[in-house]
Amino acid sequence: MKKVYATSQAPEAIGPYSQAVEVDSTIYISGQIPLVPETMEIVGETVEEQTHQVMKNIGAILNQTGLTYDHLVKLTILLDDMSDFATVNDIYASYLYEPYPARAAYEVSQLPKNVKVEIEGIAKRF
Repeated sequence: MKKVYATSQAPEAIGPYSQAVEVDSTIYISGQIPLVPETMEIVGETVEEQTHQVMKNIGAILNQTGLTYDHLVKLTILLDDMSDFATVNDIYASYLYEPYPARAAYEVSQLPKNVKVEIEGIAKRF
């Protein structure tokens, strides 16, 4: 059985996808970009501002599912410039606690709406 989650506390989907989908106690969180949920506008010009907004959006989706950042088991970070990795890593780490989730990070040629960072995640009910 598949359960779909949506919350107004995170940006609404800007395409044919769900904010999150749960199957067998695993929640798949769609890639989040730094959109402010109330305005659907990109927050900030800096990777710092954008990363904080992305992590807040992920937190809002987790909250809607009844979970927290502690339930994240895997995240994928997409960057438009790998030279921002250390900055994004520090901000990302400030939202998480050990044991940290598994993670991958990639530089890509372009992200939706020309943002600097996008993060997708997988969480698990324990």
